[in-house]
Amino acid sequence: MSEPTPYEKLGVNDESSFEAVRDARDRLLREYEGYESQQEMVEVAYDAILMDRLRARKEGKIAVPDRIRYPERLAADLPTVLKNNTQRLTPSWLSRLFDSPNPKDVYISLSIFTGLGAVSFFIPAASTTWLSFGLIASIYLLTRKENRFGRALLISFSGITVGVALAALTNQVLVLSRVVGDASFPSPIQMVIILVVMWLHACFLR
Repeated sequence: MSEPTPYEKLGVNDESSFEAVRDARDRLLREYEGYESQQEMVEVAYDAILMDRLRARKEGKIAVPDRIRYPERLAADLPTVLKNNTQRLTPSWLSRLFDSPNPKDVYISLSIFTGLGAVSFFIPAASTTWLSFGLIASIYLLTRKENRFGRALLISFSGITVGVALAALTNQVLVLSRVVGDASFPSPIQMVIILVVMWLHACFLR
């Protein structure tokens, strides 16, 4: 039985678009998370396909849009020492934790949390309600990325916990700076701090 081609290993064919190849690579990396040998096989197959496409492009067989970028190819051109240093500085678990959302997703999540922050200024008495909505929004946005509800729940609770902790650190400062007024927690300013931290978690983690 012959060895599967790089295309077969990723479950695509030689007519698949660059987006389809990249999506297949990302899907398999998530599927094989924790299995380094399988992930390495996927990366090797992906690199082989890229090289095949680049070769075909140079021969004029295919046209590649200018917006397509090849970070793997750029990394391959780096000196070996620099490449190894980069890998040591960015552990695989860390690169899997952070996300690079597209502008549309950033605007959607920012609009949701900005709206919650604005409403909390006008109706500060319902802060628990706005935090609940923020938690639900965070879980939804994170689940939408990876379709992993448990992980989304964990990151969302982490976001609200860190946000409340940071807001609590400002509590004494805000109380002392308030000559007359309600010293209840959280204040509108502290609500904004909490919602900003929750937005950062929901938008840039995965």
